[in-house]
Amino acid sequence: MQGTAAVTTATILAAVNATGLPLSQQNIAIYGSGSAGVGIIDLLIKAMQQEGLTEDQARQRIYAFNRHGLLVEGTDEMRPSQLPLARKRGDVANWRLSVPGAKYISLYDVVHNAGITVLAGVSTQPGSFTEEIVREMARHTPRPVIFPLSNPTSLSEATPADLLAWTNGKALVGTGSPFPPVEVEGRQVRISQVNNAYIFPGLALGILVSGARHVTDNMFMAATRALASLSPARTDKNAPLLPSITEARSISLVVAEAVGKQALADGVAEPNLDTPFIDQLKAYVWEPVYRPYQKVSNCKRDANTKSCCGK
Repeated sequence: MQGTAAVTTATILAAVNATGLPLSQQNIAIYGSGSAGVGIIDLLIKAMQQEGLTEDQARQRIYAFNRHGLLVEGTDEMRPSQLPLARKRGDVANWRLSVPGAKYISLYDVVHNAGITVLAGVSTQPGSFTEEIVREMARHTPRPVIFPLSNPTSLSEATPADLLAWTNGKALVGTGSPFPPVEVEGRQVRISQVNNAYIFPGLALGILVSGARHVTDNMFMAATRALASLSPARTDKNAPLLPSITEARSISLVVAEAVGKQALADGVAEPNLDTPFIDQLKAYVWEPVYRPYQKVSNCKRDANTKSCCGK
């Protein structure tokens, strides 16, 4: 759960940097509030607090859903972990709903009334990010941030090709499943897969090398911001949100350094003053080196016929 939260929050941070509007000013909808959704929301709140918002102010920026619709006080089947995410009835009392008097508030109605600028799905409801919803979202922001994160591909809330078509190529898209690049106005747009593999190797390396006694929330946030800092979109707003997974080794070193230093700052690890921490990390990493080999046949040749194995 925490790994998913970290990589998702990192990718959202990269995306909102490309929009030019800080996270603390975004209106966010998390479609699905199981363990993954709750974890993402908790880390987003902490990130907003680091940007100066109070916890209550951060919560006002986030709209969470269960299978019935927007979580509002009194919504059916809310779990204990979802109760803090529920909106007060007064928050939505003056909203204009597409179905007046509806018992539940739909995703479209939230996008329309709240002016959603960031939308992430962990619902496993394929196709739930419809053209109507996405086009409405694009009315509120020039660069919608849309992450259909459910996997496998068959459960994705939308396909990148559709999201980019419905937003005239403006959407910033991250997915939970792998998707091929999408051609937009003659250029290939690589779709970043928001995968835990960007976080866990570096997180584990930082913990092991620092000797951290336990993992703090700050260490996950350090991993999150370290990954976000590597986004190609920081220097090119049309670039992918995440670096290529082929760079996993170098990515993991950056994440590990941030995690280990945060462990030291949090007082859950003892510093080794003899060697710089980055050198400790590099010494710990196993580098696969393979000896050159030449295939040798076990077949014995017949001295008379020069044939092998009687052939």
